[in-house]
Amino acid sequence: MTDRHPPLHGAHEARGAKFTDFGGWQMPVEFDSIRTEHAAVRESVGVFDVSHMGEIEVAGPEATALTDRLTTNDVSALDPGDSQYAAITDEEGVMLDDTVVYRLPDGTPAGEGAASLADVERDHDGDLDAPGGDPAYLFVPNAGHDGQMEDRWTAHRDEWGLDATVANATADWAMLAVQGPDAADALDEATPRDRVGDLSKFEATTAAVAGVESWVARTGYTGEDGFEVMCPADAVESVWAAFVDDREAQPCGLGARDTLRTEMGYLLSGQDFDPESDPRTPYEARIGFVVKLDTEFVGRDALEAQKEAGVDEKFVGVRLSERGVPRGGYAVTDGDLTRVGKLTSGTMSPTLDEPIGLGYLHESYADAGTEVSVVVRGDEKRAEVVIPPFLDR
Repeated sequence: MTDRHPPLHGAHEARGAKFTDFGGWQMPVEFDSIRTEHAAVRESVGVFDVSHMGEIEVAGPEATALTDRLTTNDVSALDPGDSQYAAITDEEGVMLDDTVVYRLPDGTPAGEGAASLADVERDHDGDLDAPGGDPAYLFVPNAGHDGQMEDRWTAHRDEWGLDATVANATADWAMLAVQGPDAADALDEATPRDRVGDLSKFEATTAAVAGVESWVARTGYTGEDGFEVMCPADAVESVWAAFVDDREAQPCGLGARDTLRTEMGYLLSGQDFDPESDPRTPYEARIGFVVKLDTEFVGRDALEAQKEAGVDEKFVGVRLSERGVPRGGYAVTDGDLTRVGKLTSGTMSPTLDEPIGLGYLHESYADAGTEVSVVVRGDEKRAEVVIPPFLDR
């Protein structure tokens, strides 16, 4: 796949970032060190460039019906400014991706979301004003999945004869994640006109961030308080500078993002599940809370049957009690060489200073406190099962 570069690539190079390929994108993996960046997010504030995430805009009279039938959560429950986590499943209930769906202000044209933010009106309480117009949504596929999801939404729209416009706007948006205990203060300083620190979790609004009209959501992937800021790609340098230069917030790469999300037990698409190499359903992945069986989405019948029958394996965490670093692909045993599952992710937790991993175990070994072993370089290392998160946040 041809390397794609985020709009801030040059700024990251100038700052001396180390890069890695991720989902076909050249992204910064670290600026200073993973531990330094990880600690900044847990203790103060860190800023990530996550412009490798996709942005698909869906608008029109039947945009709600289309998106509701292609994601597992209840899209019809969203008002403008609301968002929700969801899975995208095939007919067998296997996850193709996970995503966050945002409801934009009604009347936002698909393909013009980033460009039209300045035209959005808010009422005297600061809430998004939705006087009329068709419903509009922005959903965020994982890196490298934007083309696939654009095609999926378009094909099903045509098959079902629904009146909706679908646009891949990934190149139009840039996305920053401002995360940590001081994130709200950082956002309020950058948005003196709008003061977005009062947003509730999973609530979003328009705001002028460093003078750039942006879509700001109280969402994140670190377990800390935080915000994700989506703005026009050609203006992101001003937004980045407002945090990293003006406020001296710690710039963070994908390395710290991975250790932070692993401590919380958050899924990583393509690693903790993959429709080809490791097909998993939301119930196996322990995100059944995003499955609304009273909606008619693709894969619903298969998931209803699985919920009734139960699953053979469940997504859990493990904490090693011996030296060794667990990694994705390592076998998990009963301590007597009988394999009972495998890890999909693993790291040395910077916060706990303990080796931790995530993966799928046979349901009879998936209870918290169960003693297991992880095979590290041929040796069984004693471990215990933990139901994520590893941290109390």
